[in-house]
This record gives sequence, structure tokens and C-alpha cells, in this order.
Amino acid sequence: MPSRPTLQRTERKMNDTSSPFLTDVKTLRERARQHLDHGAVTASYEGDVGRTIEILQTVLATEIGCVLRYTMHAVAATGISSESVRAEFAEHAKQEQEHMMAVAQRINQLGGKPDFNPDGLSTRSASQYVEGTNLVDMIKEDLVAERIAVDHYRELIRFFAEHDPGSRTLLDKILVVEEEHANDMHDLLVAQEGRPMLEH
Repeated sequence: MPSRPTLQRTERKMNDTSSPFLTDVKTLRERARQHLDHGAVTASYEGDVGRTIEILQTVLATEIGCVLRYTMHAVAATGISSESVRAEFAEHAKQEQEHMMAVAQRINQLGGKPDFNPDGLSTRSASQYVEGTNLVDMIKEDLVAERIAVDHYRELIRFFAEHDPGSRTLLDKILVVEEEHANDMHDLLVAQEGRPMLEH
């Protein structure tokens, strides 16, 4: 339990009206009526909107690439255990599509136009589109792509920090799923090869 002096300092800080922590309702209402063309980007947004949109376009391209690669693998995978692996690929493709839509919607919220143009997609994406020649190659390429996404998104989460909690929270949610995907691909690889691809 805090000591008496600590409690007194806290009370004085809360009662200090010279620099209030919360904006009064009247000011919030007045501020909300200004710059309506900015949509969700209000005066309290602390990030660089243009830079954020540019970064999210790379995330969008990465997710589009993941959708395409997993979809292709779900269709093309062959082999003795391919049926269950194809189902895994298809499930991942569906989840990556959900990520794609969420990122596109975030770009739209910030006043940007999501870039779905296939021209230049590979240069905008953090990961590469590599199909693989057999089932094991496909799993390896998906694992590599997921590891790239995990590293990239962790960096972006640190970059956004408190400057853009909306984008950070979105990437937090996506990151958890990408980590699950990487783990799934690693488990599939062990099942196919009998050993981890990466030695500890």
C-alpha cells in the first residue's frame, strides 16, 4: 500500500487543473467538428500518417503474397500425406486473407488507398513468393515467409509504440497468428522430415 506522502502527491497531481490528463468534453466536441475530411485521424494522432500508410502498404503486400502462396500450395500439394497438409494450407490462406482485409481497412481509416495492384507486388512485400517444387519445399517456403513476417511485424509494433496504438494493436493481433502459422509449418516439416529444419 502506498505511503501517506505518495498518496498526497498523487491526489495533488490528479487535482492539478493546469495540465489536465483528460480533455474536457466541450473541447473534445469542438475539436471533433474540425477537419471532418480527415475521418479517423484527429488532432491527437501522434504518428506520421503518410509514413504509416506507406508502411501498412508493405504489410498489405506481404499478406497478399501469403494468401496467394498458401492458396497455390493448397491446390498443388501432392504426396502421401498431402490431404491434411492441403487443409492446413487452405486454413492459413483464409486467415491471411482476413489479415489482408484488416490491413486494407486500416489504410482506408487513415485516409489512404489500399494498393492491391499486382504490378510491383513482389517489391512491396517483405517476403518473397516462392512456390516450391514438392510438398517439403512448399512447407519450408511457407515457414521462411512466416519467419520474415514475424520479424517484420515485431519491428513495426515497436516502431508504432504509443504513436499509433490502432496500427500497433492490429499488428499485435496479426503477429500472434503469424507465430502460430510458423509453428504449424515447423511441425509439418518435422512430420515430413523427422527432424527440425533449424537446429537449436
